[in-house]
Amino acid sequence: MMNLSEIEQNILKAAETYVKHELGQETTGHDWWHIHRVVRSAEKIAAAEQADMFVCMLAAYLHDIADEKLNPSKEAGMAKVEKWLQDHTVGTADQEHILEIISTMSYNGGHNPPMRTIEGKVVQDADRLDAVGAISIARAFVYAGAKGHLIYDPEVKPREVMSKDQYRNEESTAINHFYEKLLKLKDLMNTKEGRKLAEQRHAFMEQYLEQFFDEWEGSV
Repeated sequence: MMNLSEIEQNILKAAETYVKHELGQETTGHDWWHIHRVVRSAEKIAAAEQADMFVCMLAAYLHDIADEKLNPSKEAGMAKVEKWLQDHTVGTADQEHILEIISTMSYNGGHNPPMRTIEGKVVQDADRLDAVGAISIARAFVYAGAKGHLIYDPEVKPREVMSKDQYRNEESTAINHFYEKLLKLKDLMNTKEGRKLAEQRHAFMEQYLEQFFDEWEGSV
């Protein structure tokens, strides 16, 4: 971990241990290995964008601890993150920055405002990269199964405009999720490095969908 103090490295190791314990058995695609991939992407993008590596990596480690899909409420999830940061004596400025990033980085049907800082942009891009490409396809079907959604129904059209509540709670299908979110992410990347990494992954999803619909119609 380049350019990190021993104290910062120890905090990051503690965060890794904590998140492995909390999300190790999570089964909707927000598990420890999702976090592992997001942290690695955040590290890569932060280096390219000259962002604060410690803030980026710690926010990446903790971001799904606060996810409202995994907690009774967003507030309850944020309280868990805040307590962890305080218990591990993270500096006040870094605490506030990390809490801001985590509280505003979610997609939420496209309703959240742009990220304020380069570190926020880095972590949001890293998280979104895991929703673009081969792994995102796997995660989309895992999440749909966990929610009891169908793979695909031609009668259920993708939603063009939806509120945050509709995005979270209305019935949809796994394939519709590509059109409602996943295929939009490439053009929503904040950083040059994030956009570069998203290009090939996005193309792979388009190829997958072409094959899916060919097989659905029995044309191949």
